Amino acid sequence: MRNAIYVVLVGSAPMLIAALLIGLIVSIFQATTQINEQTLAFVPKIIGIFLAILIFGGFIISKITDFTGLLFQSIEQMLG
Repeated sequence: MRNAIYVVLVGSAPMLIAALLIGLIVSIFQATTQINEQTLAFVPKIIGIFLAILIFGGFIISKITDFTGLLFQSIEQMLG
């Protein structure tokens, strides 16, 4: 159970952090320029999340596959 929560956090953290930082930067930009457009932050966030997936995708997939292998091994031990 603890390992599952860890894998979910590690798997989602790069995208969440990228979206958070980009949203913060765009919000500061909007506040300084007094632009009140809600859709302005959407495209940079999508691009940032996509880049985070490209950069950290291999690491995330390896964590998920390691967890899946561990899960199948533990099911085998429970049944046998």
